[in-house]
Amino acid sequence: MGCWAKLKSSSWAYPTAVLSLYGFFANCRVAEPFLTPYLIGPHKNISAEVVTNYLFPIWTYSYLAFLFPVFLLTDFLRYKPLIMLQGLFLVTNYVLLCFAPGLPAMIFLQVNYAVVTSTEVAYFSYIYSIIPVENYQRATGYLRSAMLAGYTFGAGLGQVLVSLGVDYFYINAITLGIVSMAFLVSFWLPMPQRNMFFKGKKAAAVRSQSQQEGPQGAHRPGEQVMDKEGAGSGKEKMEHNGSPGWCSRENVATAGHLLWQSFRESHLIYWSLWWALATAGYVQVFNYIQLMWDHIEPSATSSIYNGGVEAACSLVGATAAFSVGYIKVTWAMWGELALGLFSAVGAGAVFLMALTNSIWACYVGYVIFKSCYMLLITITTFQIASKLSMECYALTFGINTFVALSLQTIITFIVVDEAALGLDIVSQFIIYGSYYTTISVLFLIRGTYTACVNRHRPGQTEAQEQRSSVEVIAAEPF
Repeated sequence: MGCWAKLKSSSWAYPTAVLSLYGFFANCRVAEPFLTPYLIGPHKNISAEVVTNYLFPIWTYSYLAFLFPVFLLTDFLRYKPLIMLQGLFLVTNYVLLCFAPGLPAMIFLQVNYAVVTSTEVAYFSYIYSIIPVENYQRATGYLRSAMLAGYTFGAGLGQVLVSLGVDYFYINAITLGIVSMAFLVSFWLPMPQRNMFFKGKKAAAVRSQSQQEGPQGAHRPGEQVMDKEGAGSGKEKMEHNGSPGWCSRENVATAGHLLWQSFRESHLIYWSLWWALATAGYVQVFNYIQLMWDHIEPSATSSIYNGGVEAACSLVGATAAFSVGYIKVTWAMWGELALGLFSAVGAGAVFLMALTNSIWACYVGYVIFKSCYMLLITITTFQIASKLSMECYALTFGINTFVALSLQTIITFIVVDEAALGLDIVSQFIIYGSYYTTISVLFLIRGTYTACVNRHRPGQTEAQEQRSSVEVIAAEPF
């Protein structure tokens, strides 16, 4: 009892522990690596062509429709209600998978799951609205680790159950029980008392004044704003916490101007461009890889190892991402070139998946592709996060996600949707490989140019790297 009371009294340990527990259960989706075999098998009896060219695109379109309003509501409602909503829709998702028959129910399932994915922003931003700034690094590491542990454990458990011959229905039922635990845990989360974007009048005035005064002694754009938020006076915090949520036109204009100034001064536009382009292609590969595996080796007649491969991807990718914090590289000089090189490796892996007839070669290609993406997205996020305030970073995260999803929607409509080309799965992956090849060529050219220019200005490059190196470990778990 003493330990529990001490935990609850902590300003950061209790919300971090509860949210980590939620993240573990919410991502422990035992049945997820086997969704496609379940849909095209005897339980749902939907053809692979319908799943590819009709069913899955509905999720993409719905996700795009929900993302922006959910992003605004997340901050306006102070995060917790959206986390609870995500937990509820996760439960609904597996209720539909277990008990709802027919194609119409599966169409509704795609819309339902779009709500789940669009509310993920609440999980990542909740903790920063409730804990002190000095605990951001540790809390972020715990949250990311909980997600990774949940996903890896769920995928591994699913593989064990499938290998033991457990029916897909019971695997979905087990997942329903686990995500129900996540929904119950979400009620324990304390309600944040402040917002990140929707400010009270007094807090908005203080913030606007601090921004107009300029970065006196600040070492990066927008840092002074962040310090005000995390370590302001008690009076300022009281006014901020107790005022009603609203967002004025002046605040939006100031935030937009600050964000653009930070991007222009720090050359972050190229990193954000890679983020959006690469994420759009990555999500397409992730969404349709199970259909590719089933094309090479049909699940109805062969042993499948989808769960084991996903668990291996998580471990290898996390190891690659974690190693970034310990690699001594001047990312300001070589980062963009690294984006181009590893994007080329990812493109080769996608072509391998598209052209091979061996399921094991396809598995290896997927592990390489996903690991490259996790490595590069880590480099990208700490480059951006280390140069922006938390508010600007959250806004950048939302903008990049929206651009990536818009690109993914365009690709889905042209390549996948039966209303347009409606290509088969092999042709789709050839296009995805070509897409990643284009990204790699663009960033190889840009990276070579950046490296050549910075070699003539080594002092300035080292100063920029020292300025952001303190933030590497803190930004990596994003």
